[in-house]
Amino acid sequence: MRWVSVTTTRLVGQLVVLVVLVVCVAISAKPAVIDAQSPRDVTAEMVEEWMMELSNWGRWGSGDQLGTLNLVTPDKRRQAVALAVTGTSVSMSHNYLKEPAADATSPLLHDMLRIDSPGAFRSDRYTISYHGYAHSHMDSLCHMMHQGRMYNGFSRDEEVTEAGCNRLAIINFKQGIVTRGLLMDIPRLKGVSYLEPGTPIYVEDLEAWEEQAGIRVESGDIVFVRSGRWARRAAHGPWATGEEAAGLHASVMPWLRERGVAMLGSDDTNDVRPSGVEGVTQPVHQLTLVAMGMPLFDNLDLESVAAEAGRQNRWEFMLVAAPLAVEGGTGSPLNPLAIF
Repeated sequence: MRWVSVTTTRLVGQLVVLVVLVVCVAISAKPAVIDAQSPRDVTAEMVEEWMMELSNWGRWGSGDQLGTLNLVTPDKRRQAVALAVTGTSVSMSHNYLKEPAADATSPLLHDMLRIDSPGAFRSDRYTISYHGYAHSHMDSLCHMMHQGRMYNGFSRDEEVTEAGCNRLAIINFKQGIVTRGLLMDIPRLKGVSYLEPGTPIYVEDLEAWEEQAGIRVESGDIVFVRSGRWARRAAHGPWATGEEAAGLHASVMPWLRERGVAMLGSDDTNDVRPSGVEGVTQPVHQLTLVAMGMPLFDNLDLESVAAEAGRQNRWEFMLVAAPLAVEGGTGSPLNPLAIF
């Protein structure tokens, strides 16, 4: 019995050692698998998961129509006002394009009215289809939907009619937007005048810029990401930016949610194109507008503000923007101002 007991004890001991070794190997192997899955490798399935994980639906109440602009508090506005130190005001709107081009398939139509009238006054009419890849504008939260739903679960079929958007329209931002703006000049970071079309911008780029510029994105900020689109257009002429453009990669979206960004703006339409996510053409638009309730500024001209920020070596400013007060509108042309 003693021999059997000793043998059994040895066998049990060997089995325990074997089990421990197997567990250790499994544990040590697991991080390697995770590390191999770069956050840059975003799939359509991941985007669908983020639609839930990054969602702000219900965060500010079931009837909320402001989305992440709820993060712009009175204290945040007062902080922004204090940034207007020199009083220098810089427009972030590009001059509206009146001529057709590869990136302006719907140019602004400008008609002078009653030009031959003998009276003292002259007037004109603007006709503009501002969404797309040409004109500086703001997207309201009813601009995009996913699977029939807009931000906060509002139904496309119930809330969007020929008369306009009953919910989430641009009229909700009639009081204007005043908060801290931060310019993230990615071409300057990389030592070039502009990024080539199709260049993705990743979290590591944004954090490298934070370190270089000595700033940090905080809750309630509006982040403006310069790719140098208009500098490249000036050098090489227009191109089909709807097909190929530098911009944010989808993998940046959890970072924006974590930092509490109130709005996002760029000199194109924020999404890198092609998106790099098979089956999802504009994941940045989808995740910001629909899941997070984050309005967007598209097609801004960030060249002048980049020049002024570089001159002052100061990358934060007071941001003032006031969209048109259009009931039911899906967005608005506008002229955002950076005040240093």
